[in-house]
Amino acid sequence: MADMHMNIQSTEEALERMTSMEPYHCNPFCNPGQLKKKAGDLLKELSRLTENDGDRRGEILKELFGTYHYLAFPGEGFHCDYGFNIHFHGLAVINYNVTMLDTSPINIGAGAFIGPGVCLACSGHAIHPSQRSRVLTSAPITLEDNVWLGANVTVVGGVTIGAGSVIGAGSVVTKDIPAGVIAAGVPCRVIREITDEDKFEDMEE
Repeated sequence: MADMHMNIQSTEEALERMTSMEPYHCNPFCNPGQLKKKAGDLLKELSRLTENDGDRRGEILKELFGTYHYLAFPGEGFHCDYGFNIHFHGLAVINYNVTMLDTSPINIGAGAFIGPGVCLACSGHAIHPSQRSRVLTSAPITLEDNVWLGANVTVVGGVTIGAGSVIGAGSVVTKDIPAGVIAAGVPCRVIREITDEDKFEDMEE
């Protein structure tokens, strides 16, 4: 019974750490493997559904994600570690083969456009090779409202991308990006602000 209590306590402590908005590091095996397996099983079932299985798809997404929104649309090939740490706050268009390593919270604001091949990676490893295999690092990722990530963008843990900003295809975002800008590169840097000159005049009401 003592061992069982210890396992339950460890899981509770792991969840408290994982759902915090604070960065952390731990042994990789401290995070609950049974919850990762649950997410994997749900994703496998999701991948087998057809267009006629809309009701079941909604049920799976509600069970998978920490905060589900009916206008969040993960595309084919979507993968995540746990799911419960992913929070959608409105419309989110998620293209093919997107990966979210949610060892910390990932908050995705309303109006998000996430291109094919994007990776949101909260998790990392110790830099020193003597610790790399036994130390997991993690920090949250936040996309504010109306963020657009181009194809094959990687966002690492600890990054916030400001409202309305666009990240160019293939960029690696290692630091916060302010609101209302276009940024691109490896590492990603601000190129310029988004202005009214970027509007298509013939599409204005």
